[in-house]
Amino acid sequence: MTRFTIASFNVKNLIGADQEYYKYQSYTPEEYAWKEAWLADQILTMDADIVGFQEIFDEPTLRAVIDEADAMGTAANTANIPDASKRYHRKAIFRKLAYTPYFGAGGTGALAVAPNVADGEPGQRRPGVAILSRLGFAEPPEVLQDLPDPLDIPFSRLRGTTEGEDGAGFFRIRRLSRPILKARIPVGDQIVTVFNCHLKSKLGEHITPRGASRSPAEDLTNYDPAARALGSLRAALRRMAEAWILRREIIEELGEGNPVMVLGDFNDSEHSVSSEIISGEVPFKNYAWMLRHDAKHRSDRYTDAENDQIQEDIDRVRLHSAERLFVRKSARDMVYTSAFGGVFESIDQIYMSRHFHPDNPAKIGEMEYFSVLNDHLTDGSHPEAPYNKLASDHGQIMAHMVIGDAQD
Repeated sequence: MTRFTIASFNVKNLIGADQEYYKYQSYTPEEYAWKEAWLADQILTMDADIVGFQEIFDEPTLRAVIDEADAMGTAANTANIPDASKRYHRKAIFRKLAYTPYFGAGGTGALAVAPNVADGEPGQRRPGVAILSRLGFAEPPEVLQDLPDPLDIPFSRLRGTTEGEDGAGFFRIRRLSRPILKARIPVGDQIVTVFNCHLKSKLGEHITPRGASRSPAEDLTNYDPAARALGSLRAALRRMAEAWILRREIIEELGEGNPVMVLGDFNDSEHSVSSEIISGEVPFKNYAWMLRHDAKHRSDRYTDAENDQIQEDIDRVRLHSAERLFVRKSARDMVYTSAFGGVFESIDQIYMSRHFHPDNPAKIGEMEYFSVLNDHLTDGSHPEAPYNKLASDHGQIMAHMVIGDAQD
């Protein structure tokens, strides 16, 4: 039996002091010192074996945060963990309290960072993602952002158009807004494929005319509701296209029989279209009730054997929400990782293949618990909300997993 933990952490614009990441936005040395200490403390608190980070602007800054977490954890071990001379040093509680360094003090961890290929000059920076693994990597991680071939998503021909007439159009995407990072990680006697993603935000994607310095839709003193809505449409289309590209990679891994876990900032709730694209469709209860796709008359239904086949074909490539499994197991009714404008929702997710589903008789493991660190979140619409620029505007989530029989 092997236990491990896996977490997702949007660190909110991680970059060093006096570096302009977005226009007119940077940290003073004092602000950065506070942010680094806060992030290190969150990593120490989670103590996760695998962490997927989002909004990484440069690798040395992330390594400095991890080094600080290691230093804090090593100091805490010295203060709190008894040495072998104490007769009680083998008590199980001390194994739970002990922090295992990623790199310092003998840690054997590995870090993979995927910079954003669209990164620009100061004031026009673009963040990437990273995966930190205490367990190392089974092979070099892979990065996907620029597509080898553009993805064209055609729409159905409109009713009334003739053959050859392009009456519906298509949506084309050549590059993801942020990279997807894929790593194969050894866990016990298994290799688990982990994807870390950060899908396009809900912020509108507005077009800047050639020769102009900004999009007219960004001028709120001349508010253009139609242009603003079109920007939201572009953002949603891009987010869903990115979700499908990730889904295609997931299906390939599952087709090879590999256990899969997907985590990151989806910028949408669990029940959003983009999340459903990533996780796969939910099978109908009984396809033997459903009219066949090639029906010739009203009684043409799928057979019981075809129902079983369809159910299996859908279920073997589905992913399952760690949050939803936790809600079912704990009887709790709310988890949230984002608070904005009075709306509390989960936009950070951990999904897992049926290799970890408790109802799967062929499972290799399952989730034992799900942690959410969201005490630092505040809703900026309230005047009493404390200043949180230096923390993160996301809650951190962590799934506590076991591979093998938990009763062993």
